[in-house]
Amino acid sequence: MFQLPSGAEIESIIATLKSSVGFFVPEIWLSVLFMLLIVVDLAVKGRKNNLLASVAALGLAATFFFIYPQHSLATGEIFFGMYVLDEFALFFKYFFVISGILAVLVSVADEQLNRDVQSIGEYYALIIAMVLGMIMMASSTDLLMMFLSMELVGLTAYVLTGYLKKDARSSEAALKYLVYGSVSSGLMLYGFSLIYGMTAETNIMKISAELALHGYDPLLMMLASLLILAGFGYKIGAVPFHFWSPDVYEGAPTPITAYLSVGSKAAGFAILMRFFFVAIPHGGEPFQDIAGLDWLMLLIVIAVISMVYGNVVALWQKNVKRLLAYSSIAHAGYVLLGIIAMDELGTQATLFYLLGYLLMNIGAFYVVILIANRTGSENLDDYRGLGRKMPLAGAALTVFLISLVGLPPTIGFIGKLMIFSALLAKGSVYIWLALIGVLTSVIALYYYMLIPLNMYLRDSKQPDEDRDRTPIVHQVALAVLMILTIYFGLFFAPLTDFAKASSAMFGLSIY
Repeated sequence: MFQLPSGAEIESIIATLKSSVGFFVPEIWLSVLFMLLIVVDLAVKGRKNNLLASVAALGLAATFFFIYPQHSLATGEIFFGMYVLDEFALFFKYFFVISGILAVLVSVADEQLNRDVQSIGEYYALIIAMVLGMIMMASSTDLLMMFLSMELVGLTAYVLTGYLKKDARSSEAALKYLVYGSVSSGLMLYGFSLIYGMTAETNIMKISAELALHGYDPLLMMLASLLILAGFGYKIGAVPFHFWSPDVYEGAPTPITAYLSVGSKAAGFAILMRFFFVAIPHGGEPFQDIAGLDWLMLLIVIAVISMVYGNVVALWQKNVKRLLAYSSIAHAGYVLLGIIAMDELGTQATLFYLLGYLLMNIGAFYVVILIANRTGSENLDDYRGLGRKMPLAGAALTVFLISLVGLPPTIGFIGKLMIFSALLAKGSVYIWLALIGVLTSVIALYYYMLIPLNMYLRDSKQPDEDRDRTPIVHQVALAVLMILTIYFGLFFAPLTDFAKASSAMFGLSIY
C-alpha cells in the first residue's frame, strides 16, 4: 500500500534539493538567459537583430563566471544521483558555452538568416536552450535525465533546422531530422526500459552495481545495449546511424549546420562515454565481452566504416555543406578511435580532438557563410577565383581544411597524432587501425583541397568586383579562429593539460 512520506522525509528531500541547487547555478543562469531573450524580443520594437545577438553572446560569456568556481565544488552526484558535477562535466560546460557563442557569431554573419527570419529572438533563445540541453546531457547520471536532456536538444534542433520557412530544403531537412530523431529516441527509450526492468534502478552507478551483483540475462542485455547504442550513435552521426546528416546539414541554416556538426556531436560522445563505461559492467576491462558480444570489435567496425564511408562519399560532393556533412561522419570515426583506446591517454585524446574540431569546423562553416553572402551559392564551382576576391576568407578556409585533414602545423594534426598515439600505446594489434585512420586522411586530403584549388587556381566564370565587402568584425573573428587553429597546433600544452585534467576523474569512474 502506498504511504505518504513522513515530515522528516519531506524535510530531508527539501534539504537535499536546497544543497543541490548551489551546484546548478550555470544551468539556472542559462534558463534565465533563455527567458530574458524572449522578454527583450517582445519589448523592443523595430530592427533588433544585433541587440538580441549581443544579449545572447554576452549572456553566454557570463556563464563562465558561474562555471569556473565549480572546479572547487566538483564533488560528485547531486539531485538524488540524477546529475553529477565532475571535471569531465565541467570540460563540456566550457565546450558547449564556447560553441554557443560561436553559433551566435556565425548567425550574425548569415545575411540570408537575418533577411528571411522575422522571429530572430526565438532563434537565439533556442540556441541557448540547446546549450543548456547539451550541458545536461554531459552531466546526467540517470536514465530519465539522459532522455529528457537529449529530447531538449533534439526538439530545439528540429525547430532550428527548419527555421528558414521560405526555403523548401530547410523544411525538408527539419522533417527528415524529426523522423530519424523520433525513431532513434524510441529505440533508446526501449533500451532504457529493458535496463530498468533488469535492475529496478535508473542511476547508472546503481545499475552497474546491480548488474555486477545479481547478473543479467545475456540476450536481454545485448538487445538493450544495441538499442541504446542506436540512440547515441544517431547523435554522433556515425555509420550506420548517419542517414540524417547529409540532408539536414545541407538544408538547415548554415549556422545551425555548424552548431549541430560540433555541439550535438560532442554531446553525443559525452553521454556515450559516461553511459557505456559506467552503467555497463565490463568485468574490470573496458569492452570486455558483454553478453557474448564483442563490443570492442563492434565499435572498431563502426569507426572504420564511418571513416571510409564518410571520406569516400565526400569525393563526389559538389555542395560544400554536403561535403562537410560527409566529412563529419568520417570525423565521428576518428573520435571513436580514441574511445576504443579508452584509457587515460585515449580519453585525453578524445577530448582534445573535440576541442580542435570545434575550432576548425566552426571556422570552415563561418567562411562558407561569408562566401554564400557574396555569391548566394554553396556550390563548389562557384568558389572559383574567390581566393583573390576574398583573400582573408580564402586563407582562413585553407587553414581550416588543412587542419581537418590533420596536417601540421595545425590543431587537427595534434588531435589525430594523439588519437593514433593512444591506439599504438595499446599494443601492436591496434597498428592496423591507426593505419586505416592515416589512409582515410589521405583520401580526405583530395576532396578538401579541391576547395582551395578552385579558389586560387581557377578563374571565376562570372565577373564580380574585387573588393571584399565582408564587415570588419567578421574579418577579425575569422582571423582569430585561423590564428588559434595554428597557435594550438604549435603550442598545444594548455589544451592537452586541460583535457588530461578533465579526463582524470572520469577515468576513476571507469576503472
